[in-house]
Amino acid sequence: MKIIVVSDSHGKADILEQLVDKHRDADMFLHCGDIEDAPADHPMYQIVLGNNDFFFDLPSELVVAAQAHKIYMTHGHLLPFHRRHKELVKRAKEHGCDIACYGHSHIAVLEELDDILIVNPGSLWRSRDSRGPSYAILEVSEQGVHAHIEFLKKQD
Repeated sequence: MKIIVVSDSHGKADILEQLVDKHRDADMFLHCGDIEDAPADHPMYQIVLGNNDFFFDLPSELVVAAQAHKIYMTHGHLLPFHRRHKELVKRAKEHGCDIACYGHSHIAVLEELDDILIVNPGSLWRSRDSRGPSYAILEVSEQGVHAHIEFLKKQD
């Protein structure tokens, strides 16, 4: 199962559609908030509420099944900054999840903590770590999860 995870597109709908076209073989598209565009215009994506999504009625968190795995999704702006990953692990475990996806920081992260895979796909619009816009690809199977970050061409 192939899952595309994005975050912080901030109204750049063209990028979201480009990813759907590029990854036609994907089984699922997840958006970790700050879409700043009408969710109905992006039916392929399951979306959580970001701190800039005040005009949209979106859930602040979601739990998504992916074969033998479960994914906890949130934007991250409501998590304590210095304990963000520990809090993600706690919430993921409370929901029976082994993967936790979040956004908000605009910095791509793949980390395993206490048997939970933590994924921040970075930002599709403005990265904050000079590596450029990015998103994550999860390959999920009964045997496990393989995750990697894809970087787009840096913006000017």
